[in-house]
Amino acid sequence: MVKAARVIRALGPRVLVVKKGEHGVLMFTEDAAFAAPAYPLEEVFDPTGAGDTFAGGFLGYLASQAGEALEAGALRRAVIMGSTLASFCVEAFSLDRLLRLTRAEIDARFQLFKDLTHFESL
Repeated sequence: MVKAARVIRALGPRVLVVKKGEHGVLMFTEDAAFAAPAYPLEEVFDPTGAGDTFAGGFLGYLASQAGEALEAGALRRAVIMGSTLASFCVEAFSLDRLLRLTRAEIDARFQLFKDLTHFESL
């Protein structure tokens, strides 16, 4: 995967995001790689549209970051925002869960995602 990412980035993209379905996301930039798991859910109802929802959440977050979109922190938060929204998408059929989604639910799950992937330094 790392070798393929290097080859693809050499063709021009500054950032490469590889969505791995239920196995999460890998993002490659010039300086680093970033991995995020899929949010662990007890039940997945319908995975249809999760990738599109991830893309919408990822790009929507970056669009909201005027001038900072390509900074490492913004890119990493965008990965988690996309993953957060995709985790809601799979909880119901089609767009049903997204239609009922509130900003408070998004913010709460984003924080849970952050807590899930946080650990202390050695």
